[in-house]
Amino acid sequence: MKTITIRELHAKTGEWVREAALHGQILVTDNGRAVARIVPETEEGSVPYFAARKPSAAFARLDATGKTGQGTDVTQLISDDREDRI
Repeated sequence: MKTITIRELHAKTGEWVREAALHGQILVTDNGRAVARIVPETEEGSVPYFAARKPSAAFARLDATGKTGQGTDVTQLISDDREDRI
C-alpha cells in the first residue's frame, strides 16, 4: 500500500485519487501517524458479504416456527434508555 503525507495529498489530490482507482488503497499520514485512507470504489452491482449470506438450517427451522421477530424493536429500547438518562 502506498503511503503519502497530507501535504502531498493537498498538492496533487486528483492525481492521488486516480492513482488509488488504478492501483488500490493509499494511506494518508500526518506527522507519521495514519489519519485516512483513499480507497477505490468497488464495482457497481457487487453484493455485500452479509447480503449474500444464507441462514443456517437450524435458524431456518426456528424461523419456520414463527417464534422469531416477536420481541420489542431494539431501536425503541435504545430510545427509551436514552430518554431515561436525560
